Amino acid sequence: MGDATTTRRTAEPDSAQAWLVVAATFLATFTVFGIVYSFGAFFRSMADTFGTGSAVTALMFSITTAWYFGVGVFSGRITDRIGPRPVLVLSAFLLAGGLIATSRAGSIWIGFVTYALGVGSAVGCAYVPMVSTVGAWFVRRRTAALGVSVAGIGVGTLLFSPLAARLIDAYGWRTAYVILGVVGGLLLLVASLGARRPPIDVNQEMPDLRTTVRSRGFVVLYVANFLVSTSLFVPFVFIKEYAVGRGIPAERGALLVGIIGASSIIGRLGLGTLGARLGSTRLMQLSFAALGLSFLIWLGAGSSFALLVVYSVVMGVGYGGFIALAPAVSAQIFGVRGLGVVLGLLYTAAGIGGLIGPPLAGWLIDSSGYPTAIITAMVIALAATVSLSALPRSAD
Repeated sequence: MGDATTTRRTAEPDSAQAWLVVAATFLATFTVFGIVYSFGAFFRSMADTFGTGSAVTALMFSITTAWYFGVGVFSGRITDRIGPRPVLVLSAFLLAGGLIATSRAGSIWIGFVTYALGVGSAVGCAYVPMVSTVGAWFVRRRTAALGVSVAGIGVGTLLFSPLAARLIDAYGWRTAYVILGVVGGLLLLVASLGARRPPIDVNQEMPDLRTTVRSRGFVVLYVANFLVSTSLFVPFVFIKEYAVGRGIPAERGALLVGIIGASSIIGRLGLGTLGARLGSTRLMQLSFAALGLSFLIWLGAGSSFALLVVYSVVMGVGYGGFIALAPAVSAQIFGVRGLGVVLGLLYTAAGIGGLIGPPLAGWLIDSSGYPTAIITAMVIALAATVSLSALPRSAD
């Protein structure tokens, strides 16, 4: 009798059980995003192997980004119905299988399929399902819990990008992907042990999706997500290549992506916590502004590694704030019931932006040089900042 009472208590919102789900989400996002954001470390090796230019090689990352945000629509809905654990177990096998298959790709076109379907589906089955689950486990400390959950993305980016660069140097890019596939799959299986269904039935009183997607709040968030994501993924693909092209060692260039990830932890935890006090919407707008204005630092950095580090820090803080605050703003506007499918729909905008941004930047780099690509990314990010001012006042 006492045990049953204890179980019910630990299954309440904001309980110890809820924080276990946060830990599982941290590990899941650490794994999938740490690996997918290490793509920049593989960029040159894969381009040389397949004989492709910047735009075509970047398309592999972009297709994967679009795919995992698209998968989130379905994985979020399935998670609302059956819970996050089986979806996360599927993610583990997809990640390992996708990376191992990519390591055997004989052409870039095969790599598009194996990487997108395997790695992209793995991210889609880990991110939206787990983040929406955390949102439903919390009431009082939701913003802070979401900040901790997605801080895994920053820590993973910090660790995996330099690790990938070392593995490539030691074993080549194909073997590096096999190693990351095995390690990543095992980490996701461990994370699945803490993936628990929330104490509320998220299928009750499901929102009218047709009404939701036509609402002002949804449209504004969709446009803002699309615009900021068009810029967001550019440095993840190109910052290392930019640094190497200006005489900076490859390992230090790969470290810049890790610095973006490390700095994003500040944005995820610091701004995520402040969002509970100062208003999530305003802080998300400030995050967008920091992200956009950071491109000015990159533009003026030249071959200065120190300035590239400053750029990476500012960009990372803005990026981290966006990732932490977006689910909180969505839960505030739309509620937690059906949040998985709502987030999945919203994140298709990020997928479209991610599909367009890196190839566009690659084309601009090949045709006009880095300054044009950097300025374009900055203008688009600042347009996203302005668009958030159209959110309903009740969003704060």
